[in-house]
Amino acid sequence: MTTDPQTVDSTDFATIAQLIASARQSAVQAVNTTLIELYWQIGEHISRKIAASEWGDGVVDQLARYLAQTQPGLRGFTRANLFRMRQFYEAYPDPEIVSALLRQLPWTHHLIILSQSKRPEEREFYLRTAVQEKWSSRQLERQFKTALFERAVLAPAKVSSLTRQIHPDAASVFKDSYLLEFLDLPQGHAEADLHRGLLSRLKDFLIELGRDFCFVGSEYPVQVGGRDFALDLLFFHRGLNSLVAIELKVGRFEPEYLGKLNFYLEALDRDVKKPHENPAIGVLLCASKDDEVVEYALSRSTSPALIAEYQTQLPDKALLRAKLHEFYLQNTPTLTGDTD
Repeated sequence: MTTDPQTVDSTDFATIAQLIASARQSAVQAVNTTLIELYWQIGEHISRKIAASEWGDGVVDQLARYLAQTQPGLRGFTRANLFRMRQFYEAYPDPEIVSALLRQLPWTHHLIILSQSKRPEEREFYLRTAVQEKWSSRQLERQFKTALFERAVLAPAKVSSLTRQIHPDAASVFKDSYLLEFLDLPQGHAEADLHRGLLSRLKDFLIELGRDFCFVGSEYPVQVGGRDFALDLLFFHRGLNSLVAIELKVGRFEPEYLGKLNFYLEALDRDVKKPHENPAIGVLLCASKDDEVVEYALSRSTSPALIAEYQTQLPDKALLRAKLHEFYLQNTPTLTGDTD
């Protein structure tokens, strides 16, 4: 006589599946940590030998052939990769940096950063941001194409003084401009086109905003005094512990836009914000803005708000690099010495 199998709550199965997934992730991370340390150590050995004139570049060819012969099936230790390991070590010669940060990224990410960064500051910027945002290699490539580092240095986020007081980290969370090239918007697009496009590509927009942003709603209903209003987009930022209201404008920024945004922020703080949350932040996302007008408008703003612009095409990276070079020349002290 057979009996029916016992009914088991599927959540028990899900728990085991989660344990397996966590173990696999830990195993992958452990392998990556070991590889990064190995590549750094190999790079250190090669670099020191060449610096001491004990090895010439040709010895690295011999090493690659030796490894291929003595380690059958070993991959990734070609002449080109061995020189990349040397470059890796010379870019990060401090072993404390290796143990603290570099191990958190796969080798593919390091190759992208090493090959496309022009300055040590740029390397460190992408290194830290890639770890923080947990970018895939494809997303990291996109950030280089959008010249994120150049834009961050040349045009930091424009935030009101009150925003800095309430949210000291806000300037590092938000950007002065957001790249929305993935929307493929036509030149004369309407606000409805922008709004619809962001909703249809919400995952891409969240990546552009940053990892800690969570979507709450579109045309979020706000009721004040018996009247109904609709906020374009509402997000929540986990790090800031704050609601983030985004209003969209397809034209240039006008000072009067701040009045409506402040109204929404007041309504959110009174009627939507949880007791443990910080005051809401507002972002006016405009097609263009005059920085001097923005400065004047924000200088007396009574609400935590910032003005940013969106771009529908990738920036001219060569032009931004030239501006960055000029920026460093103007802001780097000239070293002078006494001459007899």
